[in-house]
Amino acid sequence: MKAKIFVTLKKSVLDPQGKTIQKALNSLGFKDIEDVRAGKYFEIKLSKGTKKAAEKNVKKMCEKLLSNTVIEDYNFKIEA
Repeated sequence: MKAKIFVTLKKSVLDPQGKTIQKALNSLGFKDIEDVRAGKYFEIKLSKGTKKAAEKNVKKMCEKLLSNTVIEDYNFKIEA
């Protein structure tokens, strides 16, 4: 199985990296961009087990290490 994990800043948190990317894209001629939010993406290959157990473990990984739940949101999907 493989877990695909997306971590992004919460909407209420300022995203300076996203603003920098937006300004750079604007300077390259992409003027129709309203907002950019940067984030992190992880792919984790999981050994055998049930999908339910994988979901439980990935949730723990996100909450303990992969995201800062005070300022970040995360979501994931498990693929066979």
